[in-house]
Amino acid sequence: MRVDKSLLLETVSLLQGTKQSLFAMSDCFSSHKLGFAMTESRSLLRGTKQSLFAMSDCFSSNKPGFAMMVKRSLLRGTKQSLFAMSDCFSSHKPGFAMMTKYVAILFLVFLCYSINSLAQTQNTDNLYKKPLADVLKEIQTRFNVHIKYSEPQVKDKWLNYAEWRFRADVDETLTNVLAPLDMKVNKEKPGVYKLKEYEYYRWEPKDGWAYLDSLASKYNDKASWEKRKAEIKPELFEALLLSPLPSKPGSKPITTAKRIFDGYSVENIALEILPGVWINGSLYKPLHVKGKIPVILSPDGHWEKQRYRADCQLRCATIARMGAMAFSYDLFAWGESMLQFKYEDHRRSLAQTVQTLGGIRILDYFSSLKETDTSKIGISGGSGAGSHSILMTAMDDRIKLSAPVVAMSSYFYGGCPCESGMPIHQCGGGTDNVELAAMAAPRPQLLVSDGSDWTAHTPEHDFPYLQKMYGYYGVSNKVENVHLPTEKHDFGINKRIALYDFLIKNFKLNGSSVKDKAGKYDESKVTIEKENALYVFGDKGEKLPKNAVMGFENLENLFYQIQNKSNAKSK
Repeated sequence: MRVDKSLLLETVSLLQGTKQSLFAMSDCFSSHKLGFAMTESRSLLRGTKQSLFAMSDCFSSNKPGFAMMVKRSLLRGTKQSLFAMSDCFSSHKPGFAMMTKYVAILFLVFLCYSINSLAQTQNTDNLYKKPLADVLKEIQTRFNVHIKYSEPQVKDKWLNYAEWRFRADVDETLTNVLAPLDMKVNKEKPGVYKLKEYEYYRWEPKDGWAYLDSLASKYNDKASWEKRKAEIKPELFEALLLSPLPSKPGSKPITTAKRIFDGYSVENIALEILPGVWINGSLYKPLHVKGKIPVILSPDGHWEKQRYRADCQLRCATIARMGAMAFSYDLFAWGESMLQFKYEDHRRSLAQTVQTLGGIRILDYFSSLKETDTSKIGISGGSGAGSHSILMTAMDDRIKLSAPVVAMSSYFYGGCPCESGMPIHQCGGGTDNVELAAMAAPRPQLLVSDGSDWTAHTPEHDFPYLQKMYGYYGVSNKVENVHLPTEKHDFGINKRIALYDFLIKNFKLNGSSVKDKAGKYDESKVTIEKENALYVFGDKGEKLPKNAVMGFENLENLFYQIQNKSNAKSK
């Protein structure tokens, strides 16, 4: 009689350590004869390794060689051996009568325990292997410390040569134990630690500074730096899979009706950047446009409520009231882009490619408008959008001014795949965000930093490096740093003021139109709209075109099809 296929599934569940699998597995074993149950009960009560081998002997009369297989599977402790065991069970004859769930459960629990015990045998044959959970408990006991962690963080994680990694110092021990598993701890206070995954994108400041110094040793004047830039730039496109660029869709922008406010208007715009894929935003524009005017691209960062936030509307409307267009747009799988893709898709590596392509298509669109002054196109985003601003400026010379806010650091590469998901930092034999920011030179650049994030040390090392790089062009004054040591990671009023001042200085915007009689910026005339007013595709996405690509898998397939065709044509 063949055992039901569920036996295989429940074997997997057993390995996952769930209570449910124990009961389910007992049902599968219930088809075997009572004598088997009695033999197993005695074996289980003995509690010795020898009983496990004796246990296998009781099956040997049913199928030759079965005992050897059980022994082998016990010593292996692998999923494959359990699958092999299940095949052996399936060959037993009908008539295996009742077997109590109690005995089955005891058998399975003991089996798992015994296999686990065998796996933990401490010798070189087993690489002195121990479960991470046991090692962390031992560290806590030995050093009298507390380590915070959740069960999923340590589940199924094993450490080779565990005991050999212990040192006299708890911090050194934790480093030795966790480094092979790509994990680390944060020291919250003396004696208290919290387990976390290794963050490839976050370094110690001194390490980031040392690496930046090593990059800086590659050049010492304008000529050698220009050579370095020429090496990095094309590799950025290649790293992002944008060499060659995909063809532009021929569709026209999708726009909504304008809303008229005090000194400015707002209309929502969607640009098709790949067939069926849109990048969405809101265009803030001065009411009375005379001649050509500047454009400030304003990508949205990793803050809740995306570009619908009040501070985002205040910034873009104020820029428009000063005489420039400001285009506030979503990053990939962010804001209105989530009509097509899930939030989780923003954490995929291809997100960086798609949103970079979106930035390029936005530049294409605004560069084509008759009212755009193409000599005055700027970009300013905060947090993750600040990283996007640095990258866009490094890749596209059409951007004439950049202002990354609470973003740039030599020891932080961006905590999201949309910032470092693709290997852009491996270009040119290795680079970092500060060197990429230097590629803006000699174009004006403002760095806004604060005292509570990875920009806290900007004035100490990263900014002097950029001043030196701008000095190669004789324009050290074209790069500025406004450091706000008492402020946090946001795009608050003082950070907006720094941007306004920089735009007035370099793009000659009309600051008097947004200042009160005392000469202070006055944002009170800006109307904060409700979120749905800023949608392109309707309150419920009902206006999303029928050819819209839905879901990341379909986007991925589309992108790689287009890429393959482009590569074929370029050969």
